[in-house]
Amino acid sequence: MSRQGSRDTAPEVAVRRLLYAAGLRYRVNVPVPGMPRRTIDIAFGKHKIAVFMDGCFWHGCPEHATHPKANAEWWRTKLDKNMARDRETTEHLASAGWTVLRFWEHEGAEDVARQIADSLASATARSKTGSGAGT
Repeated sequence: MSRQGSRDTAPEVAVRRLLYAAGLRYRVNVPVPGMPRRTIDIAFGKHKIAVFMDGCFWHGCPEHATHPKANAEWWRTKLDKNMARDRETTEHLASAGWTVLRFWEHEGAEDVARQIADSLASATARSKTGSGAGT
C-alpha cells in the first residue's frame, strides 16, 4: 500500500486542470483544520469549499468497489475504516461551516469541474449579498 498514490491522481489532476483553465484558483492537499494527518484534495479557502476525489476501491464506491478474496476480513475492516474516516471528516468540516463536495474517481472530469464551479459561484453570490456565513 505504500506504493499506492494518494495525491495527484489522474482524475484529480484532470479536474484541477479544468478548474485552472476556467480561471478558478485553489489550494491542493490542504490540512483539515483540527484533524491531524487529513488533507483536503482541492480547497477554496476563502469560500470554505472542500473537494475530495475519492477512489472507488479505497472509499467504497457503491458502483465499482471490489472486495478482495485474499485476506477478506482484514480488507473489509480496512475499507470500512476508510469510509468511517470520510464521514467523520465531512461532518467535521460541515460543522465548521465548510461546504464539502465528494466525487468518485469514475465521474467525468468536466462534470465534476462544472459542479465545483457552480458551487463556487453560489458561494460567491451569497458572500456578495451579505447572506453568507459569518454575517
